[in-house]
Amino acid sequence: MQADPASHSFFPSLCQRFQSLIWMCLDADLTKSAVFHAERYFAIDPTNHDSRHLFAIALLREGQTYSALNLVNSAQDNQCTGCLEIKARCCTALGRHRHAREALEATLQDTRYVNSAFNASRVAHPFPEEAALRCRAGNMALKGNLSEKAQGSYREALSSNPYLWEAFEGLCALGSFPEIDEIFPPRPAPVKATPQNEGPSKPKPTSTGVGFFTPDGGGAGNLFKAWKPEGQPQAFRIGLPHGPRDSLATNESSFYPLENSFHQPPPPNLRATRSQVNPPLQAHTSRPLSSADESGPVPKRLRSTSNQADAIKSKNSKLNADDPSKKARARPALLFANIFSSSGRRSQHAAPSRNVNAPGKGNVQPNPPTLPRRSSRLLSGPGAKQPHPSTKHTTTRDRRRQASNTRTVSAESDKDDDVFSGGDTNYLPSPPPPSAPLSPQPEAPSSPTAWSAAQEQHAQEVYENELAEYYIYDLIRRFATATRALAKYDCRKCLHELNQLPSPHQNTQWVLAMVGRAHFEQQDYSSAERAFKAVRVLEPHRLWDMEVYSTLLWHLQKTVDLSFLAQELLNINPQSPQAWIAIGNLFSLQKEKTQALACFRRAAQLDPACAYAYTLSGHESIDEDLDKAISYFQSALRADPRHYNAWYGLGTCYLRMSKVRLAEYHYRKALDIHPRNAVLMGCVGMAVERRGDRQAALELFDRAVRLAPENALVRYRRAKILVSMRKYEPAIQDLEELRMMTPEESNVVFQLAKVYRLVGNELKSAQLLAVARDISPKSANKIKKLLDTVKDELAGDDKMDEG
Repeated sequence: MQADPASHSFFPSLCQRFQSLIWMCLDADLTKSAVFHAERYFAIDPTNHDSRHLFAIALLREGQTYSALNLVNSAQDNQCTGCLEIKARCCTALGRHRHAREALEATLQDTRYVNSAFNASRVAHPFPEEAALRCRAGNMALKGNLSEKAQGSYREALSSNPYLWEAFEGLCALGSFPEIDEIFPPRPAPVKATPQNEGPSKPKPTSTGVGFFTPDGGGAGNLFKAWKPEGQPQAFRIGLPHGPRDSLATNESSFYPLENSFHQPPPPNLRATRSQVNPPLQAHTSRPLSSADESGPVPKRLRSTSNQADAIKSKNSKLNADDPSKKARARPALLFANIFSSSGRRSQHAAPSRNVNAPGKGNVQPNPPTLPRRSSRLLSGPGAKQPHPSTKHTTTRDRRRQASNTRTVSAESDKDDDVFSGGDTNYLPSPPPPSAPLSPQPEAPSSPTAWSAAQEQHAQEVYENELAEYYIYDLIRRFATATRALAKYDCRKCLHELNQLPSPHQNTQWVLAMVGRAHFEQQDYSSAERAFKAVRVLEPHRLWDMEVYSTLLWHLQKTVDLSFLAQELLNINPQSPQAWIAIGNLFSLQKEKTQALACFRRAAQLDPACAYAYTLSGHESIDEDLDKAISYFQSALRADPRHYNAWYGLGTCYLRMSKVRLAEYHYRKALDIHPRNAVLMGCVGMAVERRGDRQAALELFDRAVRLAPENALVRYRRAKILVSMRKYEPAIQDLEELRMMTPEESNVVFQLAKVYRLVGNELKSAQLLAVARDISPKSANKIKKLLDTVKDELAGDDKMDEG
């Protein structure tokens, strides 16, 4: 994939493909997919007003009105009439009717006002395609908690159209992670057609007469343009099959591959006639039967002797000179009679029917044979063995008239005269002369010398279209890989895939939001904060993912930043759940739980499918009312069964109620959803330890520390279980590392003093107890109790965990 497609020749084709894809999603009401593709289009061409307009229209249709308005207002220096018209739409949606009227008046006053370029060539579809309908059906099933039906609809939609981004995201949200190679199988890079790969060295299909590429009988939409029902030859031909044909299909039913016959017809001056493609003097082992041959031998040909041929020739010449219109009128009927049945010949007038059988049959045959039929050799007279003196001249004139496609009455009459006079060499029993000096050469129009400028231009256009399609396909495949990894909480793989994206897409809102969420799930809060700040710089009115950003600020305890974010989100859209979640997090950070619960309940009322609002309500209630907290967590799981935070909250509630088995079950459910979360693994270890299996709990803590060595909580819990198992040296190592990581944490210093006293280092223990008392003066009673406790009692005492 090219890093910067704007500098390449296929860029116009790429823009056109993006425009058609975005409008297809908009017409089908798949607005999230339209926003996704429009952002990709705007990323590769940010200075183009068409890309800006499409991105703004997609955001407006999705309900992100302020973001759409900010997008068209950001081009104040180069604001076009299209930007003003979209601004009027946004102001109308926001209720700013005066501003909308001013924008419309400015649009009308512009004398250069024209429709946008993408509107000029767009074909609107009143009814969406089947794949879009299935995707919408999946969206409705997802909101109605019909997970199986939603999965089926999404998979069927993606099998028909893999560019429906909502369908792929829906499958990831349901936990049914499709294989990337199944939805987006790898494609080879396109290769431009050249005269070398168009030449005769390329393998070509061979017709067997059983319907290979059987063309439809004409019509404007027929792809097989070169096929003529009157028996005219194809533009590109292949050799005759070695053996008799077994069907009525003529040899014209054999074609070259698509790049030869269908897309690149030869120039008119190189179009070969029937006699040029298969010369009558070229020997073959057998000749294919025509439709007239398959109807059986014709008794009328038994009369063909030399004297009769001369008499018939003079008679036909007299008829042609007397009334040529009769010959012209009789010719079409004769052609159709010879093609479809032998009964048509019998329906003609007695005298002409005997004489016209041979030329009618010659017109039907696609490849005139060089070896005569056995009946012709036995019954023809000796005069038929020698060609007429005018044979060569007449055949050359016939070829010229066939090559120029001149279908006149005189040409048809001349062809009949030539055949009757013995000029047709197809029926000569004598061996043919060498074909090399007499065979015409224009029978290979696909050679490099026949590669015209029009064909080169057509090949370049096809190549550019294929490059544009390949770019979009590969780009969406990379995004799908990263999205699937994030849905499985494989954050490292997600970040790796996002780093592989082309540079124009790495600094977009969608990608940076995914980077922020990935770092947030890894508990790398500083990196996540930088990513979300970059998102808000690019799109200051963004509402998506802001609930995660507000929780991130809650963890970082940044009250000022969280207050500013909550006020901005409330001004952007007071009906958005993200704004009320941010306000609730602000009250929770300020220890005002009642107001925080009210805000979270308001967010759940605005969006009943917002599982995060129910989960935060449960966490706010867990210290005061466990039953109420359990109810909130269960409501969150009804809205989203894969919301691991709700499973974690239920496990915490049951652990506080001393229901260890239930706590372990819910912790394990959360760990199944997010298997790389060290905190969840440590919670499972706590439940297993409370159950009495300390060795299994220690193994879980070891795995958790390996997953997140910098996680202080997991390391602290492992140190405690090591102390309870009397493994003091590893516990001292963990606690010393924790002391360096969090020097102001009194609990760590107190536990370290306890372990040094157990190993007999009284001096070190006394020093650490003095430090713990300085950090937390309220721990004086616990310190006194520790000094009065005997060592044996101290080893099994788990109550003095906090200083």
